[in-house]
Order: sequence, then structure tokens, then C-alpha cells
Amino acid sequence: MVAGTQTAFTAHMRILVTGGTGVVGTGTVTELLRRGHTVMLVSRHAADDARQWPSGVIARACDMTDAARLRGAAEGCDAVLHMAGIVEEAPPETTFDRINVQGTKHMLAEAHRAGVTRFVYVSSLGADSGESDYHRSKRQAEDAVRRFEGAWTICRPGNVYGPGDEQISMLLRMVRGASPIVPKIGDGEQLFQPLWWEDAAFALAEVVERDDLASKELDLAGAETTSQNDLLERFNAITGRDIRAIALPEAVASIGAKAISLIGWDVGFSEDQFQMLREGNVIAPGATNALTETLGIEPTSLDAGLRALCDQQPEQLSNEGVGALKRKRYWADIVSGATPESLFTQFLEHFNDVTPVFVDVGAEPTSRDEIREGETLTLSLPMRGHVQVRVTGLEDRRVTLITLAGHPLAGAVRFLCEQRGEAVRFQVEVYDRAANIIDLIAMRTLGDRLQSHTWSKVVENMIERSGGAASAGVEHDSETLDEEEAALIGKWLEELVLERKLAENTETIEGNDVSRARPLPT
Repeated sequence: MVAGTQTAFTAHMRILVTGGTGVVGTGTVTELLRRGHTVMLVSRHAADDARQWPSGVIARACDMTDAARLRGAAEGCDAVLHMAGIVEEAPPETTFDRINVQGTKHMLAEAHRAGVTRFVYVSSLGADSGESDYHRSKRQAEDAVRRFEGAWTICRPGNVYGPGDEQISMLLRMVRGASPIVPKIGDGEQLFQPLWWEDAAFALAEVVERDDLASKELDLAGAETTSQNDLLERFNAITGRDIRAIALPEAVASIGAKAISLIGWDVGFSEDQFQMLREGNVIAPGATNALTETLGIEPTSLDAGLRALCDQQPEQLSNEGVGALKRKRYWADIVSGATPESLFTQFLEHFNDVTPVFVDVGAEPTSRDEIREGETLTLSLPMRGHVQVRVTGLEDRRVTLITLAGHPLAGAVRFLCEQRGEAVRFQVEVYDRAANIIDLIAMRTLGDRLQSHTWSKVVENMIERSGGAASAGVEHDSETLDEEEAALIGKWLEELVLERKLAENTETIEGNDVSRARPLPT
């Protein structure tokens, strides 16, 4: 991005960041590092969280609700960017007052103690007038920020959407699901003004650097308003699905959301979020959208953001599922003229051809069917709709596909080729458990048999494609892993995901892409 040219910017800073591990937080930390700053990352698991960046992040493991343990975190920092907060309560430990209000006051006290001169607080669009408990807590926190003795700025982003966000990503996963209908609240026409996560991250980095925004309250939103109905139409067009919405009265929707959550599904709206939906979440007519008018950032179009979102859903690892973790193997020892490398190359080049006809790889209009490192593959499965996997750990003779959010399974499948005497073994290894209780029931009734048929057929097709023969045919076995074995598999998958994130963040930090902002108008 190119920053606005009318304003002086602060040189290298050491910035304390809270909430640096969420959708917006991860992008913001990456952007601050790209600009040459050092980040003091405050989170409960800071050391692990910091591993996704190559350098420049100092880990400080503490809970911002614990004022005593927080003491010293801001020492030597030039600014505090306080993003941490919750949008849904889980009493008694996780409440709006404890996290959003008291946590903010603790951060302000630590910043004051350490002599920090700049405090940027991330609130929420509508917090100045909203009547939900969430908005009330944000308003109380804003009042505390205004009493900070140094330079303070309040940022109120609209509905931020990005990889794994709790609302728009949830609707996307419902559109991709097996059901031909999805619920909508009321008439589905309530307006909100979503903001793409990378735009939000860039905006927050700008605010931290700017010297002219003290005592300012900045509303930040995308350029377009949307609604549940509009998003459904857009997602239908992007995914090639034909999903319809059924209207639910708000009271029924609230009760249904609570009931469904008990069995492991998340519908993306809490009772408090229903209140915010009723109130609308847009910048009022005549008010200033600071994203464009103050910061000079050209927002990502809603259509472009939604299309990008379709390929950016987060991994769904084995330790996130329910039930026992199983390991299933399907293989054949093939005698032919192929080497492990050449047979594996055939698999990569003909992946869509060797999968069974009822599994449609590249199921959506914009999706691809190539096995490339970091690629997101969209599959159409019988009775399940569209699901996704991500290509990870691609080597000369092996590759791993990790399931993404919305898949009925939590885990991974690995394909590999290896020399076994005169034969080349082509093997499929599956490590998975059900994503939730409903999927656990489905897997026990029909899913396990369908999965077994799918991977056996892939091995059978690879025998045929090799031009050779496997005297024993397709072989298979299955076992349930104990807790220690399951933990090792979980750690392996976590490391694969971390490697991908580290590579992506490193590329962003070391790159020179300055195309995402425009100078302020003169």
C-alpha cells in the first residue's frame, strides 16, 4: 500500500499488541512488521502464537484480565494497539465486563505506568449508540480510553470478515452444506457494512503510525452495504450452488441457535448479535467513513473479498473434532516401470481423474483442481455439499491434504509413494475424527463406508494408470489411535499449518506490494 502523503509518520516503533491472533489481529501484526516495527505480542499463549512470524515479535504470555501479571508488558513500548475483546460471553470467566471493560482498563493502566504516549483502541461500529450488551461494554471501554493522559484514538470497524470469521464465513459454510436451505433472521434485509480483514489490518497500522489522529474517533467500514439476502445471492453465484433462505422469527432463531450449539454446530449469531443485526451496522448517512476519507485506503470490493474468502477458510485439525481419532490406510504394491517419483507425478497431474466420479474436484466455478502447495481444493461430496481441503507439505513423493472448516471430518489425508523391493507402493493414509456430533453420527451410518470406497477406488485407479499390476490388489487396514498417538498426529498437523502461515507471512513482510492504498486527495 502507498500511505497518504499529507501526514508525517512515526519511524520504527515498539508496539504492544493485544488480540493479535484473531482474524484482524494476525493481519495487523504482519502489516506492522512489514513496516519495520517491533511487536510486543500479549496473549495467553504468546510464544506459540508468535511462531507464525519470522522475526520482530516479542512474546509476552499473560492474561490482560490479570493486572498483576500484565505489569511490565508495556515497558519500552512507544504505542499500545488494544484489539483484544469478545463478542459473546461464556460466564462466569468470560464476560463483557471482565474482558472488554476491565481488560481495557488494565491495559490503559499499564500503558500509563510504562509512560506509553499513544493508545489505539479497537472498538466496534455502532458502539457509540448500540443497545446490545456487547456495544454497551465497548462504549464503557471507550469512556475509559478517553481519560488516557496520552494521545488516544478510537477505531470502530464495521463487521470485519476474513478467514474463519464468525458470521460471513459461517454463512458461506452453510451455503456449501448439504441442505438446500439456510436460515435467515426476519426478512433478511437488515443492512450492515462489512470490511475486508486486510483493509482493517492496514487501517489499524496506519492509525498507529499517524501523528495527527489524537483524540479522534474513526468509523471504518467497506464501501458497500449488504444484507443476509444479498450475501446469499452472491455466495450462490460464486459457489455455483442454488441455496434458498427460510425466514425465522428472531425469537425462534435465538432458541434454535442455542439448541444447535449444544450438539456442536455454530450458526454464527448469538442472542446479542441478533440485537446488533436489528439495529443495523452501517455508517450513518452524512457521517465520515474514515477508511477512505481520513486514511485514504481504497476498500476491497465486496465481491472481490467474498471470492477471496472462499479460498481462505482455516484448517480444521484433528484435535478440533469429536470422537476417537482413527488411522486408515489403503495401498497397493505396484510392479511396473514407474519409479516412486514418476508414479507420484502421475497422481498429481491426474488427481481429478483418479478420484471416483461421485467426488467432483473443483466443484465451484472459480475453484481449481491442481495439487499445488497452499492450494485450496473444493470437492463436491454426496449428501454433504461442497467441502474443502488445503494442499500442505508437498514433496517429491508425498503430499498432505488438511480439512478446512465446514468439512465433516477434522484431520488430514496423506498420499505417498515409496519403493518396496521391486514394487512401488502407492498409499493413502487418513487421520481423522468427526467434526461434530452430527457428523459423528453420519460417519457411523454411511460416511465410513463411502470414505472407504473412495480411497480404495483412488488406489485402484492408480494401479490402472501405472500400466502395471498389483498381485494383492488394494489392501487396507484401520485402527483407533490412543491419546498419545492422537496427540502426535495433532502436533504434526499443527506444524504443517504453522509452516504454511510462516511462509505466507514472511512473503508478505519481505514483499514490496504497495498497491492497496491511494494517496489522500489534495
